[in-house]
Amino acid sequence: MRNANLLTDNPALYEARFPDEARLAARWAEDCLRRNGAGPRVLDIGCGTGRDAAYLHAAGRMVVGADLSETMLEHARAHHPGPEYVQADLRGFDLAARPFDAVVCLDSALLYCHTNDELDGFLASCRNSLAPGGLLVAEMRNGAFFLGRTELLDTAAVNELSWQGITYRSTTTLLVDRTAQLLRRTRVWTADDGSPPVEQRSAWRLLFPQELRHLLAVHGFEVLALSDGPGPRTEPPWREGDLPGATADADRLHLVARLTRAR
Repeated sequence: MRNANLLTDNPALYEARFPDEARLAARWAEDCLRRNGAGPRVLDIGCGTGRDAAYLHAAGRMVVGADLSETMLEHARAHHPGPEYVQADLRGFDLAARPFDAVVCLDSALLYCHTNDELDGFLASCRNSLAPGGLLVAEMRNGAFFLGRTELLDTAAVNELSWQGITYRSTTTLLVDRTAQLLRRTRVWTADDGSPPVEQRSAWRLLFPQELRHLLAVHGFEVLALSDGPGPRTEPPWREGDLPGATADADRLHLVARLTRAR
C-alpha cells in the first residue's frame, strides 16, 4: 500500500471503517451543549472528516472545524459543508481573535497530547479561545480502565472492509507504556490487491479522572460532569434524554467543563 496512513490519507475510507450514520457523537455533544446553556459559537478541534462539525452546524450553531490534516479538511469542505474549516494543531492553537462559546473535542483527539507540556498547550489554547463561561466538551478513552484490566490488550482486534473494490484487513494490537503513560497502538494493514502490508503506529495519552480534574482546575475550568457514560461509544450507547452517570470505571470518559477563570 502506498499511503503513509491509510485511514487519514483516505477520509472516505475512514468514514467507511468508522461509520456513524446516526451522528451519535455529534448528537451527544449537542445535548451536552444544550443542557449546559452553551452559546452558538463552537470550535470542533480535531474535527477529522467534518461529520460532527456539520451536524452541529445543521443544529443551528456557528461552527469552526479545525484539524491538523489538510487531507481531512479538504474532504470536510467537499462532503460536509456548512462550518468553516481551518488547519490547526490541537496541542497549541491561536483562534482567540474570535472567542467561542464552546470547544468540542471528540473521539480521543485530546489524547494525542502525549506530554504534560502538550496537554497544557491544549488547555491553555482552549482557555484563550473561549468566552467567559464557555464550555469544553470532550470524549476519550479512560486511562483508569487499564488499571488491572487487560482484555483490550490480550487479543489483537481484526477488522475487514471492502472499499473501491479492494478488501482491506486490519490487525490492531494495544500495549500500555507505563513509563510514558501512553496506550500504544500497532495496526497492520493487508489488502487483496497484492500490495505489501503496511504497519502503522500511533499512541494515546492515558489520562486518569482525578488527573484530568486537576489539569482542568489549573487552567481555570470547573468540571460539570465527568463519567464513563453513557456516551456515543459506550455499550449501551447514549440515547436522547440520558444524563451523565456517576462512575468513571469503564473504557470511555465523557467530560463537560466550564471556564471560570479567563487568561
